[in-house]
Amino acid sequence: VYYEGCPGCAMERRKESSTGTPYKELFFVGITTFASSLPITSLFPFLYFMIQDLHVAQREEDIGFYAGFLGASYMVGRGFASIFWGMVADRIGRKPVIVFSLFTVIVFNTLFGLSVKYWMAITTRLLLGALNGFLAPIKAYSIEVCRDDEQALGISIVNTAWGLGLIIGPAIGGYLAQPAKQYPHIFHDKSTFGRFPYLLPCLCISIFATFALISCIWLPETLHKHAKFEMGAETAEAGTTQESTESPKKSLWKNWPLMSSIITYCVFSLHDTAYSEIFSLWTVSGRKYGGLSFSSKDVGQVLTVAGVSLLVYQIFVYRWLNNTLGPVNSTRIASVSY
Repeated sequence: VYYEGCPGCAMERRKESSTGTPYKELFFVGITTFASSLPITSLFPFLYFMIQDLHVAQREEDIGFYAGFLGASYMVGRGFASIFWGMVADRIGRKPVIVFSLFTVIVFNTLFGLSVKYWMAITTRLLLGALNGFLAPIKAYSIEVCRDDEQALGISIVNTAWGLGLIIGPAIGGYLAQPAKQYPHIFHDKSTFGRFPYLLPCLCISIFATFALISCIWLPETLHKHAKFEMGAETAEAGTTQESTESPKKSLWKNWPLMSSIITYCVFSLHDTAYSEIFSLWTVSGRKYGGLSFSSKDVGQVLTVAGVSLLVYQIFVYRWLNNTLGPVNSTRIASVSY
Protein backbone atom coordinates (compact mmCIF):
# COMPACT_ATOMS: atom_id res chain seq x y z
CA VAL A 1 0.00 0.00 0.00
CA TYR A 2 1.39 3.38 -1.03
CA TYR A 3 0.41 6.66 0.58
CA GLU A 4 0.39 9.97 -1.22
CA GLY A 5 2.81 12.52 0.15
CA CYS A 6 5.03 9.90 1.78
CA PRO A 7 8.67 10.20 0.62
CA GLY A 8 9.37 6.58 1.53
CA CYS A 9 6.49 5.34 -0.61
CA ALA A 10 7.63 7.59 -3.45
CA MET A 11 11.07 5.99 -3.26
CA GLU A 12 9.55 2.50 -3.27
CA ARG A 13 7.53 3.32 -6.38
CA ARG A 14 10.63 4.72 -8.04
CA LYS A 15 12.56 1.52 -7.32
CA GLU A 16 9.74 -0.62 -8.73
CA SER A 17 9.46 1.41 -11.93
CA SER A 18 13.21 1.70 -12.50
CA THR A 19 15.44 -1.18 -13.52
CA GLY A 20 18.72 0.70 -13.45
CA THR A 21 21.15 1.45 -10.66
CA PRO A 22 20.44 4.72 -8.77
CA TYR A 23 23.77 6.26 -9.69
CA LYS A 24 22.76 9.81 -8.80
CA GLU A 25 21.68 8.93 -5.27
CA LEU A 26 24.72 6.71 -4.72
CA PHE A 27 26.99 9.47 -5.99
CA PHE A 28 25.63 11.86 -3.37
CA VAL A 29 25.93 9.11 -0.75
CA GLY A 30 29.59 8.72 -1.64
CA ILE A 31 30.30 12.45 -1.60
CA THR A 32 28.67 13.05 1.77
CA THR A 33 30.28 9.97 3.33
CA PHE A 34 33.68 11.04 2.07
CA ALA A 35 33.24 14.53 3.51
CA SER A 36 32.20 13.11 6.87
CA SER A 37 35.13 10.69 7.11
CA LEU A 38 37.88 13.21 6.39
CA PRO A 39 37.94 14.91 9.83
CA ILE A 40 38.50 11.57 11.56
CA THR A 41 41.63 10.49 9.74
CA SER A 42 43.20 13.86 8.90
CA LEU A 43 44.07 14.41 12.57
CA PHE A 44 46.47 11.52 13.07
CA PRO A 45 49.50 12.66 11.02
CA PHE A 46 49.84 15.91 12.99
CA LEU A 47 48.37 14.86 16.35
CA TYR A 48 51.78 14.48 18.00
CA PHE A 49 53.00 17.86 16.75
CA MET A 50 49.77 19.58 17.75
CA ILE A 51 50.17 18.41 21.34
CA GLN A 52 53.73 19.74 21.23
CA ASP A 53 52.58 23.15 20.00
CA LEU A 54 49.80 23.37 22.58
CA HIS A 55 52.46 23.07 25.33
CA VAL A 56 50.28 20.89 27.52
CA ALA A 57 52.75 18.03 28.04
CA GLN A 58 55.45 18.69 30.61
CA ARG A 59 57.75 16.04 29.15
CA GLU A 60 58.08 14.59 25.68
CA GLU A 61 57.18 11.19 27.09
CA ASP A 62 53.77 12.57 28.13
CA ILE A 63 52.73 13.62 24.63
CA GLY A 64 51.15 10.25 23.90
CA PHE A 65 49.02 10.52 27.04
CA TYR A 66 47.48 13.85 26.02
CA ALA A 67 47.27 12.80 22.38
CA GLY A 68 45.22 9.79 23.41
CA PHE A 69 42.58 11.97 25.05
CA LEU A 70 42.44 14.32 22.08
CA GLY A 71 42.24 11.50 19.57
CA ALA A 72 39.53 9.74 21.57
CA SER A 73 37.37 12.81 22.15
CA TYR A 74 35.70 12.55 18.74
CA MET A 75 34.75 8.91 19.24
CA VAL A 76 33.59 9.55 22.81
CA GLY A 77 31.13 12.16 21.59
CA ARG A 78 30.06 9.98 18.72
CA GLY A 79 29.61 6.95 20.95
CA PHE A 80 27.30 8.76 23.35
CA ALA A 81 25.21 10.42 20.64
CA SER A 82 25.00 7.82 17.86
CA ILE A 83 21.90 6.07 19.21
CA PHE A 84 20.18 9.42 19.68
CA TRP A 85 20.87 10.48 16.09
CA GLY A 86 19.65 7.12 14.83
CA MET A 87 16.36 7.68 16.66
CA VAL A 88 16.13 11.20 15.27
CA ALA A 89 16.70 9.90 11.74
CA ASP A 90 13.90 7.37 12.24
CA ARG A 91 11.61 10.11 13.50
CA ILE A 92 12.17 13.12 11.22
CA GLY A 93 14.07 11.59 8.30
CA ARG A 94 17.52 10.69 7.02
CA LYS A 95 18.13 13.88 5.07
CA PRO A 96 17.83 16.39 7.96
CA VAL A 97 20.34 14.43 10.04
CA ILE A 98 22.76 14.17 7.12
CA VAL A 99 22.48 17.91 6.43
CA PHE A 100 22.99 18.83 10.09
CA SER A 101 25.97 16.50 10.37
CA LEU A 102 27.70 18.10 7.41
CA PHE A 103 27.01 21.54 8.86
CA THR A 104 28.62 20.34 12.09
CA VAL A 105 31.72 19.26 10.17
CA ILE A 106 32.01 22.70 8.58
CA VAL A 107 31.74 24.59 11.86
CA PHE A 108 33.57 22.50 14.44
CA ASN A 109 36.30 21.16 12.18
CA THR A 110 37.24 24.74 11.33
CA LEU A 111 37.19 25.70 15.00
CA PHE A 112 39.44 22.74 15.75
CA GLY A 113 41.99 24.11 13.30
CA LEU A 114 41.86 27.42 15.16
CA SER A 115 42.50 25.81 18.55
CA VAL A 116 45.28 27.41 20.57
CA LYS A 117 44.47 25.68 23.86
CA TYR A 118 44.25 22.00 24.69
CA TRP A 119 40.77 22.33 26.19
CA MET A 120 39.54 24.06 23.03
CA ALA A 121 40.89 21.27 20.84
CA ILE A 122 39.22 18.57 22.95
CA THR A 123 35.93 20.47 23.17
CA THR A 124 35.66 21.04 19.43
CA ARG A 125 36.51 17.42 18.65
CA LEU A 126 34.04 16.20 21.26
CA LEU A 127 31.25 18.36 19.84
CA LEU A 128 32.21 17.36 16.31
CA GLY A 129 31.70 13.72 17.23
CA ALA A 130 28.58 14.25 19.34
CA LEU A 131 26.76 16.38 16.77
CA ASN A 132 27.84 14.36 13.74
CA GLY A 133 25.20 11.64 13.63
CA PHE A 134 25.99 10.79 10.05
CA LEU A 135 27.09 7.19 9.78
CA ALA A 136 23.95 5.26 10.76
CA PRO A 137 21.51 7.34 8.65
CA ILE A 138 23.74 7.24 5.56
CA LYS A 139 24.02 3.45 5.74
CA ALA A 140 20.26 3.15 6.07
CA TYR A 141 19.84 5.63 3.23
CA SER A 142 22.22 3.74 0.92
CA ILE A 143 20.10 0.60 1.39
CA GLU A 144 16.75 2.35 1.03
CA VAL A 145 17.58 3.88 -2.36
CA CYS A 146 18.61 0.49 -3.79
CA ARG A 147 16.61 -2.55 -4.79
CA ASP A 148 17.17 -5.74 -2.83
CA ASP A 149 19.67 -7.11 -5.33
CA GLU A 150 21.73 -3.89 -5.19
CA GLN A 151 21.82 -3.26 -1.46
CA ALA A 152 25.33 -4.71 -1.23
CA LEU A 153 26.37 -2.10 -3.79
CA GLY A 154 24.88 0.66 -1.64
CA ILE A 155 26.80 -0.45 1.44
CA SER A 156 29.92 -0.90 -0.68
CA ILE A 157 29.64 2.72 -1.85
CA VAL A 158 29.56 3.88 1.78
CA ASN A 159 32.57 1.74 2.67
CA THR A 160 34.44 2.78 -0.46
CA ALA A 161 33.88 6.46 0.26
CA TRP A 162 34.99 5.82 3.83
CA GLY A 163 38.09 4.12 2.47
CA LEU A 164 38.79 7.13 0.28
CA GLY A 165 38.54 9.26 3.39
CA LEU A 166 41.10 7.00 5.06
CA ILE A 167 43.36 7.60 2.07
CA ILE A 168 42.86 11.29 1.41
CA GLY A 169 42.38 12.35 5.05
CA PRO A 170 45.88 11.44 6.24
CA ALA A 171 47.33 12.92 3.06
CA ILE A 172 45.55 16.22 3.71
CA GLY A 173 46.66 16.26 7.33
CA GLY A 174 50.22 15.24 6.53
CA TYR A 175 50.87 17.54 3.59
CA LEU A 176 48.96 20.63 4.72
CA ALA A 177 49.68 20.77 8.47
CA GLN A 178 52.31 23.28 9.58
CA PRO A 179 52.47 24.90 6.13
CA ALA A 180 54.82 27.67 7.26
CA LYS A 181 57.35 25.03 8.26
CA GLN A 182 56.84 22.71 5.29
CA TYR A 183 56.43 25.38 2.62
CA PRO A 184 58.20 28.52 3.91
CA HIS A 185 58.43 29.95 0.38
CA ILE A 186 54.61 30.08 0.22
CA PHE A 187 53.44 30.65 3.82
CA HIS A 188 55.02 33.15 6.18
CA ASP A 189 55.35 32.60 9.93
CA LYS A 190 53.30 35.72 10.61
CA SER A 191 50.49 34.73 8.25
CA THR A 192 47.20 33.21 9.39
CA PHE A 193 48.36 29.70 8.57
CA GLY A 194 51.64 30.39 10.33
CA ARG A 195 49.87 31.43 13.54
CA PHE A 196 47.39 28.56 13.24
CA PRO A 197 49.55 25.75 11.81
CA TYR A 198 46.72 23.20 11.69
CA LEU A 199 44.03 25.40 10.19
CA LEU A 200 44.84 24.73 6.53
CA PRO A 201 43.98 20.99 6.47
CA CYS A 202 40.86 21.59 8.56
CA LEU A 203 39.78 24.47 6.34
CA CYS A 204 40.21 22.43 3.17
CA ILE A 205 38.03 19.68 4.62
CA SER A 206 35.40 22.22 5.70
CA ILE A 207 35.31 23.71 2.20
CA PHE A 208 34.74 20.28 0.68
CA ALA A 209 32.04 19.58 3.29
CA THR A 210 30.36 22.80 2.19
CA PHE A 211 30.10 21.50 -1.37
CA ALA A 212 28.78 18.19 -0.02
CA LEU A 213 26.20 20.11 2.00
CA ILE A 214 25.05 21.91 -1.14
CA SER A 215 24.75 18.57 -2.96
CA CYS A 216 22.26 17.42 -0.31
CA ILE A 217 19.68 19.62 -2.04
CA TRP A 218 19.25 16.82 -4.57
CA LEU A 219 18.99 14.04 -1.98
CA PRO A 220 15.45 12.61 -1.88
CA GLU A 221 14.08 11.58 1.50
CA THR A 222 13.52 7.84 2.01
CA LEU A 223 11.79 7.66 5.39
CA HIS A 224 8.17 6.50 5.40
CA LYS A 225 6.01 9.24 6.89
CA HIS A 226 2.49 7.89 6.91
CA ALA A 227 1.98 7.04 10.55
CA LYS A 228 -1.15 9.17 10.69
CA PHE A 229 -2.71 7.19 7.84
CA GLU A 230 -1.85 3.91 9.52
CA MET A 231 -3.23 5.22 12.81
CA GLY A 232 -6.49 6.13 11.09
CA ALA A 233 -6.75 2.69 9.53
CA GLU A 234 -6.06 1.00 12.85
CA THR A 235 -8.71 3.16 14.56
CA ALA A 236 -11.30 2.27 11.94
CA GLU A 237 -10.48 -1.40 12.25
CA ALA A 238 -10.70 -1.24 16.02
CA GLY A 239 -14.09 0.44 15.80
CA THR A 240 -15.36 -2.32 13.54
CA THR A 241 -14.06 -5.32 15.43
CA GLN A 242 -14.21 -3.82 18.95
CA GLU A 243 -10.89 -5.50 19.62
CA SER A 244 -7.46 -4.16 20.31
CA THR A 245 -4.39 -6.29 20.22
CA GLU A 246 -0.92 -5.26 21.25
CA SER A 247 2.10 -7.11 19.99
CA PRO A 248 4.68 -7.65 22.70
CA LYS A 249 7.89 -5.71 22.22
CA LYS A 250 11.08 -7.67 22.53
CA SER A 251 14.11 -6.12 24.13
CA LEU A 252 16.93 -5.29 21.74
CA TRP A 253 19.38 -6.59 24.32
CA LYS A 254 17.90 -10.07 23.87
CA ASN A 255 18.25 -9.96 20.10
CA TRP A 256 21.43 -11.99 19.84
CA PRO A 257 22.01 -11.59 16.07
CA LEU A 258 21.78 -7.82 16.50
CA MET A 259 23.99 -7.74 19.58
CA SER A 260 26.60 -10.00 18.00
CA SER A 261 26.71 -7.69 14.97
CA ILE A 262 27.20 -4.68 17.24
CA ILE A 263 29.97 -6.42 19.18
CA THR A 264 31.73 -7.41 15.97
CA TYR A 265 31.50 -3.88 14.64
CA CYS A 266 32.87 -2.50 17.92
CA VAL A 267 35.87 -4.83 17.79
CA PHE A 268 36.65 -3.91 14.19
CA SER A 269 36.28 -0.20 14.94
CA LEU A 270 38.54 -0.50 17.97
CA HIS A 271 41.21 -2.18 15.88
CA ASP A 272 40.98 0.40 13.11
CA THR A 273 41.11 3.44 15.40
CA ALA A 274 43.85 1.99 17.59
CA TYR A 275 45.97 1.22 14.55
CA SER A 276 45.63 4.72 13.10
CA GLU A 277 46.35 6.55 16.35
CA ILE A 278 49.00 4.33 17.92
CA PHE A 279 50.84 3.90 14.64
CA SER A 280 50.91 7.66 14.11
CA LEU A 281 52.24 8.36 17.60
CA TRP A 282 54.87 5.63 17.29
CA THR A 283 56.21 6.77 13.94
CA VAL A 284 56.61 10.44 14.91
CA SER A 285 58.22 9.67 18.29
CA GLY A 286 61.96 10.12 18.58
CA ARG A 287 64.26 7.20 17.97
CA LYS A 288 65.48 7.34 21.56
CA TYR A 289 61.93 6.39 22.59
CA GLY A 290 61.70 3.57 20.05
CA GLY A 291 59.95 5.62 17.37
CA LEU A 292 60.88 6.40 13.78
CA SER A 293 61.15 10.22 13.93
CA PHE A 294 58.76 10.63 11.00
CA SER A 295 57.38 13.99 9.94
CA SER A 296 53.65 14.60 9.55
CA LYS A 297 54.10 14.27 5.78
CA ASP A 298 55.73 10.85 6.21
CA VAL A 299 52.88 9.63 8.41
CA GLY A 300 50.33 10.87 5.90
CA GLN A 301 52.05 8.95 3.12
CA VAL A 302 52.14 5.69 5.08
CA LEU A 303 48.48 5.91 6.16
CA THR A 304 47.51 6.77 2.59
CA VAL A 305 49.18 3.63 1.27
CA ALA A 306 47.39 1.59 3.94
CA GLY A 307 44.08 3.11 2.91
CA VAL A 308 44.62 2.18 -0.73
CA SER A 309 44.43 -1.51 0.14
CA LEU A 310 41.04 -0.96 1.78
CA LEU A 311 39.80 0.91 -1.28
CA VAL A 312 40.89 -1.86 -3.63
CA TYR A 313 39.14 -4.44 -1.47
CA GLN A 314 35.87 -2.50 -1.36
CA ILE A 315 35.80 -1.88 -5.11
CA PHE A 316 36.95 -5.22 -6.47
CA VAL A 317 36.38 -7.84 -3.76
CA TYR A 318 33.65 -6.96 -1.26
CA ARG A 319 30.58 -6.95 -3.51
CA TRP A 320 31.52 -10.24 -5.16
CA LEU A 321 32.38 -11.83 -1.81
CA ASN A 322 29.14 -10.66 -0.20
CA ASN A 323 26.98 -11.88 -3.09
CA THR A 324 28.79 -15.22 -3.19
CA LEU A 325 29.13 -16.10 0.48
CA GLY A 326 26.55 -13.86 2.12
CA PRO A 327 27.10 -11.22 4.80
CA VAL A 328 27.63 -13.67 7.68
CA ASN A 329 30.31 -15.79 6.01
CA SER A 330 32.06 -12.74 4.55
CA THR A 331 32.18 -11.22 8.03
CA ARG A 332 33.70 -14.41 9.39
CA ILE A 333 36.39 -14.30 6.72
CA ALA A 334 37.11 -10.67 7.59
CA SER A 335 37.39 -11.63 11.27
CA VAL A 336 39.95 -14.30 10.48
CA SER A 337 41.96 -11.88 8.32
CA TYR A 338 42.09 -9.42 11.22
